[in-house]
Amino acid sequence: MPPALTCDGRDLSPQVQLPAPPSGTKSFAVVMEDPDAPTVFTHWLAYDLPATTRLLPEGASTSARRLDQAVEGTNSFGHIGYGGPCPPQGNAHHYVLHVYALDVALRLPPGQTREQWDAAAKGHVLAEAQITGLYARGGH
Repeated sequence: MPPALTCDGRDLSPQVQLPAPPSGTKSFAVVMEDPDAPTVFTHWLAYDLPATTRLLPEGASTSARRLDQAVEGTNSFGHIGYGGPCPPQGNAHHYVLHVYALDVALRLPPGQTREQWDAAAKGHVLAEAQITGLYARGGH
């Protein structure tokens, strides 16, 4: 993960290129999580992105800016929007960015938790893509 996307940099959301959706897609969702934390840590939850969306530019979600044409949930830091990698010093953590194609627009209000989103999205995921980045602090 580039430092600009982390707490050690500008804490910008990553650029995400969304794939051409499968037939029947009504919306996309983006989830970024750290499975190496003591419990899975959600860094970003965005949902109800239009199925026509193909690119989220770097910095589309920051502490001062929300996504256009989408809704953002509450991350594990306790605030809405993107919160970049900020692992303890030591070994690198994995950051998995998932993109989900859904057969519905969930129409959930902003600020939903990952658990609330998971429950609403259950049975509506048509496809998933993911990419994993690594980030460490302290030179390890």
